[in-house]
Amino acid sequence: MTKSDLATLRHRIGRAHLQRRLGLEEEHEVFVLNRAGAHFFYPENWYSVHGFIRTSLRLARLYERAQRNAQLIRVVDNTLAIPGLPASFVGYRILQLSDLHLDMDPRNARAIGERVQGLDYDLCVLTGDYRARTHGPYRAVLEAMAVLRRELADPVYAILGNHDTIRLVPGLEHLGIRFLLNESIELGRGSEILHLAGIDDAHYFQVHNLDKASAAIPDDAPSLLLSHTPETYRHAAHAGFHAMLCGHTHGGQICLPGGLPLFWDAKCPRTFAAGPWRYRDLIGYTSVGAGTSVVNARLNCPPEITIHRLQPA
Repeated sequence: MTKSDLATLRHRIGRAHLQRRLGLEEEHEVFVLNRAGAHFFYPENWYSVHGFIRTSLRLARLYERAQRNAQLIRVVDNTLAIPGLPASFVGYRILQLSDLHLDMDPRNARAIGERVQGLDYDLCVLTGDYRARTHGPYRAVLEAMAVLRRELADPVYAILGNHDTIRLVPGLEHLGIRFLLNESIELGRGSEILHLAGIDDAHYFQVHNLDKASAAIPDDAPSLLLSHTPETYRHAAHAGFHAMLCGHTHGGQICLPGGLPLFWDAKCPRTFAAGPWRYRDLIGYTSVGAGTSVVNARLNCPPEITIHRLQPA
């Protein structure tokens, strides 16, 4: 990211937001590399955990199957019932891709690109986590996203996750992916409008700001929020958003039969960890993600891409 890129981001999102993001990213990299000081436990960076999971799967003779499962991406259809939805947006289709982790395994990235081909939708949203690790180089992510972007129809909007560096933003926006960093935009159809907002990561970096994200949205106007994690559900509901799309949890990724997750790494009820949910007047959907994290394996939790169809409540 050049000095010009930094200046543009600073002007757009504010000095405090940018400096906090960059500062926290730098501290996180130091911790991961040096293992010094008290810090939030991250299984993604605790490599003995990776080895334990892989060994356990091999002993159970499940590892090869679990790796193959990571490329068996399903397309999930979901209905979002939004109060006050303008008539021109009835049947509007939103393609959600989440937790791509594009540099985890090239087979996964190819499978995602192949699966989105030929899908019919009006808008594509990306709900964070493009990098496999939570630190380190990101050039491979930009290269893989350039390939995937050719398969995605315009427009494409995105937010950052806890695996992502804000330094990715200029390069990905150069590909035609517009990031919402505590911002909102208006989706127009004729004279009617649907508001789309996105917040920065609320799980680890905690630089999300719902006040800024909703500032330009009139009271009671139909609105949709992109949040990397479902953990913001209470605040999003009380902020007046009607619907929220999120990811982060991978649905557990390695689950018991029936899709019961053992671990979903989010401070929210288990029912919010995958699929559709509701809290007060807020309806939400948590994607189990199209990629993998920690180890390239999925059991009883197939990867997904989701098409949401809008309907009036």
